Amino acid sequence: MLKYDTAHGRFDGEVAVEGDNFVIDGKKIRLSAERNPADLAWGDIDVDIAIDCTGFFLTEESCQAHIDAGAKKVVQSAPSKDATPMFVYGVNHTEYAGQSIISAASCTTNCLAPIAKVINDNWGLKRGLMTTVHAATATQKTVDGPSMKDWRGGRAVFENIIPSSTGAAKAVGIVLPELNGKLTGMAFRIPSVDVSVVDLTCELDKPATYEEICAAMKEASEGSMKGTLAYTEDMVVSSDFRGISASSIFDANAGIALDDTFVKVVSWYDNEYGYTCNMLRLVEHIA
Repeated sequence: MLKYDTAHGRFDGEVAVEGDNFVIDGKKIRLSAERNPADLAWGDIDVDIAIDCTGFFLTEESCQAHIDAGAKKVVQSAPSKDATPMFVYGVNHTEYAGQSIISAASCTTNCLAPIAKVINDNWGLKRGLMTTVHAATATQKTVDGPSMKDWRGGRAVFENIIPSSTGAAKAVGIVLPELNGKLTGMAFRIPSVDVSVVDLTCELDKPATYEEICAAMKEASEGSMKGTLAYTEDMVVSSDFRGISASSIFDANAGIALDDTFVKVVSWYDNEYGYTCNMLRLVEHIA
């Protein structure tokens, strides 16, 4: 699956397995298969930071098992289910204060938070509704079946547009406390393998033209949020964003404004690669 990927294509490097090691271009990586993180023996291979991408260990208590196994720090690749501190690189990563267990939030929060911060910092975000049009994920069904989440979630993903819940907008209120209670949202899961898009419709505290909003997004993408936030004026579509390392790509020509305090902004994201890259920026920051 590393060598051949439906969404991201073929990996041109050398991939092999030697005993209990995964070998990529000559670099050996230990393979483990343990249900309990406490049995992973991170200390034996001097692991500084364990990135938990299972989606099962989303509390400080459960992630403590990685620390007990010898890791110095743990990063959750999803929103935490308790009070574990949550960070989005480029948005609030400078507030990291040495915590041993943190969350890197979700791919959608990593897209939404940068544009919400730019708007709030410049004009104040009074309230907003977010919709993410989200590519299919591995937890969805290829054919109709039972779902632990809801009935709609059990329908065949590649034959339906499926309304779904998401906590991404509310999570922005954790990353940016000044927006707590001001944002909520929903998702549409669509028949697409990769790349998603956020639609943020919001009311501003202070008036702004759409052109001024675009200019602020461009400035942030070239300055304080460079790498995390990108900017485009090209007439592009979803597949054009596959493999882009920014976690949020503001689309200047996709948004609209009703008046000078009510605006819709649009930002794309490769929900696999872009999110992973921004999470790794966070990992480098806390290392």
